[in-house]
Amino acid sequence: MSVPFYVSPEQLIKDKADYARKGIARGRGVVVLQFDSGILFVAENPSRALHKVSEIYDRIGFAAVGKYNEFENLRVAGIRFADMRGYAYDRSDVTARSLANAYAQTLGTVFTDSPKPLEVELVVAEVGVTADGDQLYRLTFDGSVADERGYVAMGGNAEQVSAALEESWHGGLTLSQALQAAVAALTAADGAAALTSEQLEVAILDRDRAGRRFRRLTTERVQDLLA
Repeated sequence: MSVPFYVSPEQLIKDKADYARKGIARGRGVVVLQFDSGILFVAENPSRALHKVSEIYDRIGFAAVGKYNEFENLRVAGIRFADMRGYAYDRSDVTARSLANAYAQTLGTVFTDSPKPLEVELVVAEVGVTADGDQLYRLTFDGSVADERGYVAMGGNAEQVSAALEESWHGGLTLSQALQAAVAALTAADGAAALTSEQLEVAILDRDRAGRRFRRLTTERVQDLLA
């Protein structure tokens, strides 16, 4: 009689977590940080077609690292969730907190029930009327949610980027100062030449803009801000 193969739950969870972390660590860095007029998204991403940063709803933005097809599916699901909630109730009822909770349930269920976890890490950000009303939620592959303040770094060199931002970030930064701090942190973590505007994907949630607050910055605009 053959002996059934057995793996302890602790070892199985550890193996899944290690697998997901290795996949995420291969991703290029992404930084989300507050500045005086909103929230800035900066991703090291030379591709013009595959976006790591996007809009979810009027005041809400999304950033991700990891496996593109997996976080793209989550992005689309988030847009559908927000649209349905706004249609059924009111547009003001669509918040980053409710979206983060929905993502946490999905990520946690997949991590627990599926043989392979999602190799993704997400940030859901909402711009408020004032800086005190801004919300940043970081979600990891196992469904954990962290309420962040100031800035968030994701990707393979997240610890080094966070350490660099801890020294350079402070409240009240202008858009140009925030972008320069983010690029300097990403560059220092990579240990390579300074990143150029062509290698970056940059977007903002602008609290001073009416209606939809999300907008992408062109390569020329990024170049001017870095100068």
